[in-house]
Amino acid sequence: MIKLGVNTVLFKEFSFAEACEAIARAGYDGVEISAIRGMCEHLDTDNWKSQAADIKAVLANTGMRILSSEVATHDAERLKNAFEAGVELGIPVFNIGPGGKADVEGDLEKMGEEIGKLAELAESFGVTLCCKAHVGAAIWNTETTLKLMSLIKSPAFGVDMDPSHIYRAGENPEEALPAVISRVKHIHIRDCKGRQQNPGPPPMQACGRGDINLAGYFKAMVDAKYDGPVCLEVIGPSQTMAEACTIAAESYGYMNAILKGLGAR
Repeated sequence: MIKLGVNTVLFKEFSFAEACEAIARAGYDGVEISAIRGMCEHLDTDNWKSQAADIKAVLANTGMRILSSEVATHDAERLKNAFEAGVELGIPVFNIGPGGKADVEGDLEKMGEEIGKLAELAESFGVTLCCKAHVGAAIWNTETTLKLMSLIKSPAFGVDMDPSHIYRAGENPEEALPAVISRVKHIHIRDCKGRQQNPGPPPMQACGRGDINLAGYFKAMVDAKYDGPVCLEVIGPSQTMAEACTIAAESYGYMNAILKGLGAR
């Protein structure tokens, strides 16, 4: 069954416990614990051992599980620490960005080599490292994602297929997903209005508020028998608890209804 979660960056002004409680109340299966330095470190990769007991207690109290973690770095030492935390806390998937710049000669190959080595490190810990296409980066659309897939052989590597970036690359995500689904091991989800560089203000990233054919995207997932995590990732200015809860709950209702209609939940 597809598991729905929320990246705790949406609740960056609040504790991990507060975030988990809110996400659980909205109906989600689990969380993506944010470890993004300088933005939201609900998981501090340098000090995770001191956090481990508290994190486990929060999960036990809320009935949540950690579906993934966004670390957003290519720093091997930070990722090694994150993978160690993953073994202890049961985090199966770690997400990073692609790095590099779009259409700069050699950047895609350089990033492929770099991410490939990090995937081999993840493999040694028994976890998965995922990377998504990102507007403006070396890997930014389906074509460059396929190239990255061809460069990395480690079974611990996966694609994090974020429809908002593919949509803003000028493609239709529901049509693009089948091309890369063989390596998709995580999905970041959000909506957006228009195909501009940024995804817009947080409320407009709530699933169902934008222009992306998310119903078609979920159908493509279900048709391909994808059964991994789908985690709402909303970025931008800090939200109040009420604002964050509204975005999370509205998105859950939208996604859950689509999946139930497809007989996948």
